[in-house]
Amino acid sequence: MICYEEKIRVRYKENDKMGIVHHSNYIVYYEAARVAALRAWDLSYDEMEKSGIISPILEVGSKYIQPAYFDDVLTVKVIVDEVPMVRFKVRYELYNEAGTLINTGHTWLGF
Repeated sequence: MICYEEKIRVRYKENDKMGIVHHSNYIVYYEAARVAALRAWDLSYDEMEKSGIISPILEVGSKYIQPAYFDDVLTVKVIVDEVPMVRFKVRYELYNEAGTLINTGHTWLGF
């Protein structure tokens, strides 16, 4: 298992009329953290694509546990449990500044 953590600050535009982060933004957070994780692991989407390797999303899942709000700093934990082959699963855990788990999710990517 390999892990990476990325900090993301919630922007005003990501909130709904109730002042809570809109559910669609969590998938954006997953992607931002996944790209940062690959970069930290000396991999690059850009370099992979230039060499002819693409990795489309095959499936996304997300569980909302507690809300996040404008200007919160979230920690997005990226977890890869197994060595990627033809397809691979990436898990995500999002924590607020108090360290409370607020969201979990996953993506399946193909090659």
